[in-house]
Amino acid sequence: MSLRVLAATRKGLFTLERSGPRDAPWQISRSDFLGDNLSLAYPNARSGKIYAALEHGHFGVKLHRAAAPGAPFEECAAPAYPTKPESLIDTDGFGKTIPWSTVKIWALQSGGPDKEGVLWCGTIPGGLFRSSDHGASWELMRGFWDDPKRQQWFGGGADLPGIHSVCVDPRNSDIVRVGISCGGVWATRDGGATWANEGEGMWADHMPPEQKFNPNIQDAHCLAQCHAHPDALWVQHHNGIFRSIDDGKTWVEIENVKPSSFGFPVVVHPREPDTAWFVPAIKDELRIPVDGEFVVTRTRDGGKTFDILRSGLPSQPAYDIVYRHALAISSSGDDLVMGSTTGGLWASDDQGDTWTTTAARLPPVHSVHFLEF
Repeated sequence: MSLRVLAATRKGLFTLERSGPRDAPWQISRSDFLGDNLSLAYPNARSGKIYAALEHGHFGVKLHRAAAPGAPFEECAAPAYPTKPESLIDTDGFGKTIPWSTVKIWALQSGGPDKEGVLWCGTIPGGLFRSSDHGASWELMRGFWDDPKRQQWFGGGADLPGIHSVCVDPRNSDIVRVGISCGGVWATRDGGATWANEGEGMWADHMPPEQKFNPNIQDAHCLAQCHAHPDALWVQHHNGIFRSIDDGKTWVEIENVKPSSFGFPVVVHPREPDTAWFVPAIKDELRIPVDGEFVVTRTRDGGKTFDILRSGLPSQPAYDIVYRHALAISSSGDDLVMGSTTGGLWASDDQGDTWTTTAARLPPVHSVHFLEF
């Protein structure tokens, strides 16, 4: 079986392929933007296009698009904020001034099967954009951006709040959820005209007691939705793992997860809502694997129990950290791929029971995706 993976890294975009049986070696078949810092690469199975988001430092954020796998990349429009009104004071929950400019493209997501050409984009400093023409132009969701609750958000690992996860409901493409650091989970049910803050049941131990359960300041690290059972949602949170089975109305903490319930990514099986994968670490200042043991955890029963998966991963001590977009699952639900901050890339074709090193010396990996079209 032939598999392809896109890995966006600190120094370029790499396409890796494995042709043949499970023990066939993986090879880098293509490289793009060598030397450039990519925050994200997104293969849009709906349109067949591939997007690459670049951070050029002084020259700003750029977005490139390829018409199909193997086609050359060409620059397209990047989401841009309107001019900030001179009289407006716009600050975050810490009193820091919010820039009206795109600092990072942090999430890209197709608009759904009935929304040809629609693409959603989450950014730092917390703006959500929508394109109706495959990324040729962008519209800021002003109803969301202008909500006064946005000024309660603040930065987590980044200096500014940002939208890192976008989930489009497969039953109705007008239902869209976003995960925000640190701004909780928000949802629209009318295609972006109006928004509501979700998160009942989440808690934040880094906040004062009176703010602990405020859904608008929850540090959701990553949001994932089961495609076949969209009422089932998972959040990897700064304070642990949370799950909703009622379409985001309420969230329940998954407790007593070993070796740790802290981490950045979560993926859920596309057809089995009780099955999800995480990459645990020690939180706050350390952010390294517990006891230097790099593992993946998996639940098959909605969080009641977890398997600790380590076969094929580096032996102790290993201090790899996996960012929120650097763990991906295939449409079959059997294949996983994972990249780390130390440039390792691993793949599994048995739902994480065993892992194979696909590349050991890449630049730090920011995102991975299976390329399945």
